[in-house]
Amino acid sequence: MKKYDYLVVGAGLFGATFAYEAAERGKHVKVIDKRPHVAGNIYTKEVDGIQVHQYGAHIFHTSNKRVWDYVNQFADFNRYTNSPIANYKGEIYNLPFNMNTFNKMWGVKTPDEALAKINEQRQEMAGKEPQNLEEQAISLIGRDIYEKLIKGYTEKQWGQKATDLPAFIIRRLPVRLTYDNNYFNDDYQGIPIGGYTQIVEKMLDSDLIDVETNVDFFAKKDEYLKDYPRIVFTGTIDQFFDYQLGELEYRSLRFETEEKNVGNYQGNAVVNYTDAETPYTRVIEHKHFEFGKGDKDKTIVTREYPADWHRGDEPYYPVNNQRNNQLYAKYQELAKKEPNVIFGGRLGQYRYYNMDQVIAAALKTVSKEFDN
Repeated sequence: MKKYDYLVVGAGLFGATFAYEAAERGKHVKVIDKRPHVAGNIYTKEVDGIQVHQYGAHIFHTSNKRVWDYVNQFADFNRYTNSPIANYKGEIYNLPFNMNTFNKMWGVKTPDEALAKINEQRQEMAGKEPQNLEEQAISLIGRDIYEKLIKGYTEKQWGQKATDLPAFIIRRLPVRLTYDNNYFNDDYQGIPIGGYTQIVEKMLDSDLIDVETNVDFFAKKDEYLKDYPRIVFTGTIDQFFDYQLGELEYRSLRFETEEKNVGNYQGNAVVNYTDAETPYTRVIEHKHFEFGKGDKDKTIVTREYPADWHRGDEPYYPVNNQRNNQLYAKYQELAKKEPNVIFGGRLGQYRYYNMDQVIAAALKTVSKEFDN
């Protein structure tokens, strides 16, 4: 067998960043992924000249200049600004909550009028410590916005009633007393022109890196542990340890993607459906990520359905409540007893990471591995 310095399990953003940096330092790396492609959840595929985000909308945003400069080595980014809208039973509202939202909701026109309305509605919780997500939301923004723009979406996303969800899930809500629909406050934001897959492909394009897809690490786990001196594992940490302490919880997603014979279906890249009756949380129209590129007479839309996670399903979001975080801490103790295995990424570190945070975490791991 060819001698490698590292086996990287998972060709997503964490694994690819580590593999790239290791190869830059002259290390031989084998990368495996159970999917038939690289790039993990940021994988994009061209259909009708449109870059389709196969696993949900991914908008790169960061205030970390080091990370922004780093990712720009591998792609040119456009100036896409994330400005999602909410559809509540046919009523359209701007997100995040800003003066456009408040004007549509209450007819207010000035920041003082909006703040007075918010404070009036917050009085429902005056003096009471929020005990659940519903009470926390009302204490922050009032009942009208909670009922129309938070409750249904959140209950679909988490698969639980808002009154059963812990208050800490929404410690704060973005509220802007300006007419500004830019969802993120970050200094840098955009979409790579030509999609995300190229970023990972370029990271892995080295004579020192070999990549294999459609490979299940767990089919030969013991063999891998024996044959490779160092392993970077980006899968679920509880599965690595055969769930011996119990299962961590995740939320999964299901996607329905279709081609439509219209040039412009919904007029926006992302529309959130915030009522309880609509079974999906959002509809993504991919061509709007790159300013209408692609076939002018066709468009690709994806409906995103949250789903309960069971073993064998794709885990998308860790459920970082108290019970799971305590269990993860116990798995971390087991991980310390695996000195030749590095656990990384959203699943390996059981943490909700944005893309910039994944890169930052990978670079931190690289520094710890090679620079100490």
